Amino acid sequence: MTEPTARPVPLHETNPFLAVTAFFERAADHIGLDEDIREILRTSYREISVQVPVRMDDGDVTVFMGYRVQHNGARGPYKGGIRYHSSADLDEVRALASLMTWKTALVDLPFGGAKGGIQCEPHLMSEGEIQRMTRRFTQAISYILGVNRDIPAPDLNTNAQTMAWIMDAYGQRYGFTPAIVTGKPIELGGSLGRDAATGRGVVIIVEETARHLGRPLEGATVAIQGFGNVGSWTARLITELGCKIVAVSDVRGGIYNAAGLDMTAVFAHAAETGSVVGCAGTEPVSNDDLLLLEVDWLIPAALGGVIHARNAEKIAAKVVVEAANHPVTPEADAILNERGILVMPDIMANSGGVTVSYFEWTQNIQMYRWEEERVNTELRKIMTKMFGDVEAFKDSHEKATFREAAFALGVQRVAHAVRLRGYV
Repeated sequence: MTEPTARPVPLHETNPFLAVTAFFERAADHIGLDEDIREILRTSYREISVQVPVRMDDGDVTVFMGYRVQHNGARGPYKGGIRYHSSADLDEVRALASLMTWKTALVDLPFGGAKGGIQCEPHLMSEGEIQRMTRRFTQAISYILGVNRDIPAPDLNTNAQTMAWIMDAYGQRYGFTPAIVTGKPIELGGSLGRDAATGRGVVIIVEETARHLGRPLEGATVAIQGFGNVGSWTARLITELGCKIVAVSDVRGGIYNAAGLDMTAVFAHAAETGSVVGCAGTEPVSNDDLLLLEVDWLIPAALGGVIHARNAEKIAAKVVVEAANHPVTPEADAILNERGILVMPDIMANSGGVTVSYFEWTQNIQMYRWEEERVNTELRKIMTKMFGDVEAFKDSHEKATFREAAFALGVQRVAHAVRLRGYV
């Protein structure tokens, strides 16, 4: 008997940059973008790969690879986070940099798009090793950074402390420059409300999507994959809307309770043990199986590419909100759309972080601090306007999905800036 031939997996299902480019091309088609502008926008302006040698605690030297990709700066200084993860190779960083270009344009901030990363396993490293790696990487790329050139921020496995080290390493060469990085500790010029900003933005998009659909949030069931900064803040804030979180997960695994998790107990357990796994009154669930739960709202808030062609037919959620960067591949996106599952794209859903990073940058330049209430009010104003802009574009292009409308708006704004500046 002949074995059935396996269906070939499209390259854009496994290559994050090609996946993001596929979304870009769909958006460019919607707005009829000229080929000369497409050629500029589908590639990066500058890509840097650097060696990052680090003396480890045992005395040995390990050489990590670090990257900074500046995708497009037509609308302003490059803006984007730095992540520490084994998957942070050049293709991944390229993809994330281009997403930042469309994201900052979509929320109409005066920034371009960039991203950085170091391929490493930070959970296997000491704080001293991570600090030495951070400082060495900052020194290696410092000549392309600047308050009006390129401003990094936290991302996967980096945080306010990491940003403080970057600020200090940069400052040792160029002088005290708090606006060189955002997401810093409050004591070093960070913005109030920045820590919660990405999760708060996700929840604002959930609220706006519920309004768009005419669905109540009180009692709605939610599953969240990822319990880092974004996932945990999303969980905190979405609970306040009356939603019932039935499952959450982190890198070690997940927990489930059909009647709803006691989130106070979950947060306490995670603070004590470093993971949600094993929280009393819950059943274990894997990260993969969590995605397949029958819930009203599924929020992938961990890694990219977790919803793909092999599991998209099994997704049972009514709405998917992309809190992570590119968690749904192009083929999976098409499958979900055909099945009537609404997907709210990452450049909409997780844009709260870069929006408050913009607030932090402006506060640093002015040497003035906003109250947290003002930060949150301005964030909601920008996020709701952005949602309305996308909604209006979608309504005027009846075949466009929310993703296509969001990308089209972002690409359109960047293309306009490119023409105004005379790139072509």
